[in-house]
Amino acid sequence: MSEQAAPASPIEPWLREILRCPACRSELRDEAGNGGPELVCTSGACGLAYRIDDGVPVLLIDEARRPA
Repeated sequence: MSEQAAPASPIEPWLREILRCPACRSELRDEAGNGGPELVCTSGACGLAYRIDDGVPVLLIDEARRPA
């Protein structure tokens, strides 16, 4: 059996540690979205997904993908 590794974040580790959701200030987790890598809010009430363009997170609430 082979274990699947978590997607590697295209963001520098030091920056990744300090990023928070701009809407609710919760931590963000790495996920692979339909259009590429994303940072997804860990809050159940929020859950916004922010895309990452060329290693730069787009942390704009108006640009975020709403949870299904």
